[in-house]
Amino acid sequence: MHFNPYGGAAAELAARLVNAEPEQDLIRLLDESGYKPLGSLNARRLAGLRRWIARLDEVFGNPSVELLNALLAETTSQPYISTHDGRKPHLHYAREDAPMDERVKAYTAAGLAELFCEDPNRIGRCARAGCGLVFIDTSRNGRRRFCSTRCSNRVHVAEHRTRRSA
Repeated sequence: MHFNPYGGAAAELAARLVNAEPEQDLIRLLDESGYKPLGSLNARRLAGLRRWIARLDEVFGNPSVELLNALLAETTSQPYISTHDGRKPHLHYAREDAPMDERVKAYTAAGLAELFCEDPNRIGRCARAGCGLVFIDTSRNGRRRFCSTRCSNRVHVAEHRTRRSA
């Protein structure tokens, strides 16, 4: 049996939310990420979710027990096992009838907390100066430093050029 030690889909969703452009449609992002959004977000709840995303961004900058515990305390988390829509038993972190933004908050906080407990070094921010994108390191050796191959190549080509010109 395979267990995902990297916070699973919830941590990945947190990274996608943090990397989203400010004008991106969050309902669509949630849907495309495999998180089936039930309901809608009014302007107040959307603003609250965007504030939550800024809080998630802090975790990627400096993951700590204190910061993650603060996020968990802010959620309406009530973990339980669900079997809706004919799916196999899986965990939900908030009541199904809770507002969507509250469910997303509980889900992402729990995913990042699970990942942090497994290996805090798997929560990353791109090491290329000026990039700022975040990622969940699912590499085998856990030494990922960049959000993408493109950023990695840019840094390594610049380092190579610097060495050659010296």
